[in-house]
Amino acid sequence: MTASKPTAPPAHVVWFKRDLRAFDHAPLADAAAAASAEGAPLVPLYIVEDAHWGAPTAAARQWRFVAEALAALREVTAGLGAPLVIRRGAALAVLDELRLGRGIAKLWSHQETGEAWSYARDQAIADWARGHAIPWHEAQGGGVVRRLKTRDGWAELWDREMLRPARATPKGLPPHGLEPGALPDEIDLGLPPDPAARLAATPEAGQRLLDSFLTRRGEHYRREMSSPVTAYDACSRLAPHLAWGTLSTREVYQEAVAAKRFHESRAYRQSIDSFIARLHWRCHFMQKFEDEPEIEHRCMHPVYEGLREGDHDAVRLAAWEMGETGLPMLDACMRALTATGYLNFRMRAMLVSCAAYHLWLDWRRFGPVLARKFTDFEPGIHWSQSQMQSGVTGINTIRIYNPVKQSKDHNPDGVFLRQWLPELGAVPDKKIHEPWKMTEAEQAAAGCVIGRDYPERVVEPVAAARAAKEKVYARRRAEGFAEGKALVLKKHASRRRPRIEHPPKEDRQARFDF
Repeated sequence: MTASKPTAPPAHVVWFKRDLRAFDHAPLADAAAAASAEGAPLVPLYIVEDAHWGAPTAAARQWRFVAEALAALREVTAGLGAPLVIRRGAALAVLDELRLGRGIAKLWSHQETGEAWSYARDQAIADWARGHAIPWHEAQGGGVVRRLKTRDGWAELWDREMLRPARATPKGLPPHGLEPGALPDEIDLGLPPDPAARLAATPEAGQRLLDSFLTRRGEHYRREMSSPVTAYDACSRLAPHLAWGTLSTREVYQEAVAAKRFHESRAYRQSIDSFIARLHWRCHFMQKFEDEPEIEHRCMHPVYEGLREGDHDAVRLAAWEMGETGLPMLDACMRALTATGYLNFRMRAMLVSCAAYHLWLDWRRFGPVLARKFTDFEPGIHWSQSQMQSGVTGINTIRIYNPVKQSKDHNPDGVFLRQWLPELGAVPDKKIHEPWKMTEAEQAAAGCVIGRDYPERVVEPVAAARAAKEKVYARRRAEGFAEGKALVLKKHASRRRPRIEHPPKEDRQARFDF
């Protein structure tokens, strides 16, 4: 009688999503321990999903970052004994093919706070896993808590999560013997050509940014974060690494806390406090999306439904997207973002505010456009902030940023405008923020004729903002507004003051500056 060959045990599968690292990765650490104990293989897996990269919020600049991070992750996991496996297709089909061909003992991943497509995908995967008796272990992702019953105590939960020891990279991974698979490029994925410069996406690159911010660049973060001129160096620039998980929020938090202890400079310590507060606020906005994913498509406060939809102007949207509104600070910020994939927070808020108020565009129409321009696109932050800066949450102070005032305040000499709007290069400092105020002789002397070399304004900003303010406040006087606001507050409002007891001046300024 011929002896049958021993059957290989089913594999432990670690599904990477927006967590492209090996350090402080609980699913990888736990799966490695379990697989090693059972003598089972471990399959680190990333699925290139067409539902993701075909979504209206996806762009080649994002994929370039992800692809470089995946290449680095594969190098790490290969060195540990089990190279990252990359497959393209629907997640359910890929996982089921693995089940049929290799067998799956357990599925491990982080929880993901994603858009509607990923929410539906995860529901389908959960049903599939239950149907095949495959345990799916989902670890908490950063400071966002799944199935949170109340916001009471959430801040303390966040603190507790940030203080947990970071999980070490496993010393080894049981081999799987599978073909690792090819990494597609942006052309393969059908992503449109994208002018944005490539950003270094490895965890090591993120660590270098963090180190330089905490030791050198960040001393004047509090006062320099608002200007697009100074923010490029003064801000951490870690958003893509946090969004795609090449660094964990806990890792960044703990290094920031440690760095604060060694600075003699009071300004530096205050700046690190501000930075830590923003790590907290980042998760605060993601928690809103986790608690109510419907806010990707509907206003947080229902009284604002129908506010802008009927007036949406595609011509204004196109001018805004191209940086051709005739409002220099608005246009310069949009062109800078298009070219680099980065813009500091205050200028991002201004882009949204001007789109929503001055141009009276619906956030659901301009939201995907802006998402595609962010290398660091994070759904939970993006949609929560799109609503907040559009004034449709019902609980936040309405912020109307005058692009002229923002320009004069944060770029008084016009250097940022001249960098991104070369047609205004010879316009005098006194007129560069409002070039429409130049006389014909001044336009000729500057070689910038309004309407020919640089666009006419699509709106007069002060008048447009006042009209928008009246419309928004009319909804606040509507029947049922107070009751709806109370419900939104109960579900989403922060339960404690931000960590900065006295925010910097730029965060305390009057919210109406039109």
